Amino acid sequence: MYTAEVHQVVSSHGLNLHQYAEDCQVYLSTFVGDAPDAVERFSRCLVDVEDWMSTSRLRLNPTKTQVMWLGSKHQLSKITNRDVPIISSMAHAVDTSRDLGVMVDSRLTMADQVVAICRGAYYQLRQLRSVTRSLSPEAAKNSSPGIHN
Repeated sequence: MYTAEVHQVVSSHGLNLHQYAEDCQVYLSTFVGDAPDAVERFSRCLVDVEDWMSTSRLRLNPTKTQVMWLGSKHQLSKITNRDVPIISSMAHAVDTSRDLGVMVDSRLTMADQVVAICRGAYYQLRQLRSVTRSLSPEAAKNSSPGIHN
């Protein structure tokens, strides 16, 4: 509730906002040729958001701010704006970011998410191996997967 007004600040710049808990996502859709203008609008919006937050006794942490361009490989190769001004610093556009526990990549292939899930599943399987060693032979036999007669 205390950040509900930030939506008005963002929409005044023609940008969109998603909020969850204390995190906000500001985004816009643009053509590749209009990327420099989009960066300028985005930067001005963040300055106004920071001003609003400071008057509301909140703080924007530019070091936790990430910028990502989304599009096809062909579209992304045309973008020259890899560094985006964020308040008093610069943010380099990332290719992958974690959003609500999901790894999102700039081409929306979900390849990094699949790798992360497989890595986690493999880790859990390795943990089961150490547990089965502590079971009795009969318990291990009964708990092993397969066809039982």
